[in-house]
Amino acid sequence: MRRKKEAVLCFESSDDELPKVVRDYRARFRAISQVLDDNPEILTAVHGDLLKLSEGDSQGREGDFTSENILRALIVQDMEGLPFREAVIRIGGDGFLQDFARMRKKAVMDYSFLDKCFLAIRPETWRQVNELLGRYGVEQGAINPKVIRTDTTVVESNIHYPTDSSLLWDSWRVAARLLERARKIVRKSVPHRFHSRKIKGLYLNITRYMPSKSESRQQRVKAAFRTLIERVEGIVAIAGDFCKEYRSSNNPELSAVALQLQAYLPSMQTVAATARRANVKGETVPASARVFSLFEPHTELIQRGRRQKPVEFGHKVLLCETAEKFITDYEVYEKQQPDCDLTQPVIERHEKLFGERPVVLAADKGFCPEKSKFEELAKLVGNLAIPRRMQDFMDKLLASCQAFRAGIEGTISGLKRAFRWVRCFFRGLRVLPGR
Repeated sequence: MRRKKEAVLCFESSDDELPKVVRDYRARFRAISQVLDDNPEILTAVHGDLLKLSEGDSQGREGDFTSENILRALIVQDMEGLPFREAVIRIGGDGFLQDFARMRKKAVMDYSFLDKCFLAIRPETWRQVNELLGRYGVEQGAINPKVIRTDTTVVESNIHYPTDSSLLWDSWRVAARLLERARKIVRKSVPHRFHSRKIKGLYLNITRYMPSKSESRQQRVKAAFRTLIERVEGIVAIAGDFCKEYRSSNNPELSAVALQLQAYLPSMQTVAATARRANVKGETVPASARVFSLFEPHTELIQRGRRQKPVEFGHKVLLCETAEKFITDYEVYEKQQPDCDLTQPVIERHEKLFGERPVVLAADKGFCPEKSKFEELAKLVGNLAIPRRMQDFMDKLLASCQAFRAGIEGTISGLKRAFRWVRCFFRGLRVLPGR
């Protein structure tokens, strides 16, 4: 069983003789520590998830680290912007950070354990923590929830640029690698031979000559595509037969390979089918029918009209923040929605969280719904500062609100540069219930 917290003395050292930059650094962590102490509900919420890591101990031993130790260590890791390994090293070598994490008399946890703890905390728990901090900020007079601004951005998945040829090569190499692993376990389970070097040569020829305007080279590219698609369809069929026969095998190693391969099969089949439609039959395949990665199949293609980056691969994220740059609300959408459909849910969630609707809601033109819906929403909010046409900017109040709205662009930029929002390096998509 894991204890929630334990009584310890902390922050015993004096900072008077330290440089100002160090005093400011420590003051920030002291302020965070005070917020955590003032809001025990935050620790309670996280403790419920971390208990799962200490279940099933037949001897009834307690965990070495309390939930408070783990939560504070995760805060250090996020504040410092460090990988888990380096965060553990930083805490272990700094007595002040050990005081903050309340581990002065303990050895620091292993970085792999800290990673497991981070993954054990559910997304809805982090949302609950953010809501608790929002209400606390209002009680302390630190934030004003009556005036908010909102915008969307895209956080990209950790994938290479998806072309049909690269996805076909990914399908081949993953299937061949797993089938060859199965053959090493039981030789007769996979009697086929795989010529991966030839398949890679086809992929490289397509990549090299696809941009060429020569008619003869385009014919060679089309012939290579046909061959590559046929070979991938063949190995996918072999993989499907292998999974049917061995996923319930008495050999646990063979069964594990079959189950791992079966997880990739739907994406492989989609890749082969869409590649044939697009490059052999000449059809235009919609993005909704495609898979953009074998390893992150949830990835969406998102077009936002940006000149420097017209197409992005990831998921749309909605942010709402106050003038004090506190993010009061956020959503990660599994399936993208038009911005104009997000305005009403923003108002409803704000009212649920703070007990009142915002007086001012500023957003860009994309959040503007149709005329009848706009008038309906305008009655719910004191000032729905969303322009409908360019003439609206002649209104001084709206122009002022739009200048305020532009501040969220800086927040998004800061999140992407300083908090690694440009690309998500975590595997898979964990969404909130009901999303």
